[in-house]
Amino acid sequence: MLRAAQLLHSYGTPAHRLERVVTHLAASFGLEIQVFSTPTSIFVSFEGETTDRVRLLRVDPGGVDLGKLVDIDILMDAIVARAVSSGEAIERMEVLDARPPRWSGGWSVLGHALAASTAALFFGGQPIDIGLSLVLGTLIGLLEIVSARRHGVAGVFEPLSAFLAAFAAVLAAHFSHGAVNDGVVALASIIVLIPGLSLTVAMLELATRHLSSGTSRLAGAASVFLTIAFGAYLGRIAGSAVLGQLPELVTLAPSGWITAWWVTAAAIAMAALGFALLFRARLAEFPWILAAAGTGFTVARTVANAAAPENRAIVSAFAGALTVGLFGNVYARAADRPATVTILPGLLVLVPGSIGYRALTAFADHNALMGIESAAEMLLIAAALVGGLLVANAALPPRRIL
Repeated sequence: MLRAAQLLHSYGTPAHRLERVVTHLAASFGLEIQVFSTPTSIFVSFEGETTDRVRLLRVDPGGVDLGKLVDIDILMDAIVARAVSSGEAIERMEVLDARPPRWSGGWSVLGHALAASTAALFFGGQPIDIGLSLVLGTLIGLLEIVSARRHGVAGVFEPLSAFLAAFAAVLAAHFSHGAVNDGVVALASIIVLIPGLSLTVAMLELATRHLSSGTSRLAGAASVFLTIAFGAYLGRIAGSAVLGQLPELVTLAPSGWITAWWVTAAAIAMAALGFALLFRARLAEFPWILAAAGTGFTVARTVANAAAPENRAIVSAFAGALTVGLFGNVYARAADRPATVTILPGLLVLVPGSIGYRALTAFADHNALMGIESAAEMLLIAAALVGGLLVANAALPPRRIL
């Protein structure tokens, strides 16, 4: 149970799901336990006849590995069904944890490139912005591989990437005489690094009364936001110091093909594919992930077009999250696999990370009013996403805890 809790945590399971899964696993052995999970530690209390034993597991907040999450879910089903012994279960867990992650190396770089280029399209960039974001996203993906092999660089990768993206975008805007939108390129290139998903998960944990974990995760997301905004601000300052005043942005009418419905559909598919690669999903889950992201985005876009402008962002976020949550619960029932597999990638096209980035850059530019407005919008959208997921679980309860 302790090893299962560690692995579930390292593969990206939030507190409200992890605690229920481990408690259910213990109940299958007739044990009563108490589980307390935070982003950096797990406490497990085993209740005995005469005394209780408490174990503390020190864990690092890791990323998300949907493929290994499915694998350990299958293993836990076998443990509960007594299809494997405890010793064999431990051996299989160690083999699973030691196995190299799916879609590493060049595949991970491709995920960064796809996410960056499609983000530039969704942010209203021109073809030159999309192409430059593709290049910078590829470079940041390579930088991530290099930094993962070096010790002592924790917390440096995100601001360094933001610095390089902002500096390169300023250079491109200067030498293109304003044809490149440096703001769009700088944001799209690092869109994968912005912790919008962590913010949404933190709000979900707070909404489900897991206050310690939610508060810690919220503070962690805020610190990453700050370091990224600081890196981007330094990049813009460095670019302006080297090149002087930037030229005025050349406003061009959107190309006809770039606003076509089939381009948007292809961009959604490419973004979902990029997120599936970055989340290490199994190949069998790719069609489900593409369908979840496409359905959620389509519903959100349709509701946004029908809603009043002042309510558009919040209402569309709620509708999109509700759709993604229902889709994930249907998938969990049909495939007998964790709903998280489709919900997390589906949410990524809806999370308000870019708004939070704009809020912090507005504060850095001494535009406090715009910064406060953007920060409030970010929190409201995150609350709308959480509300959509909670309503989806109430309308169609999932049969599985994960």
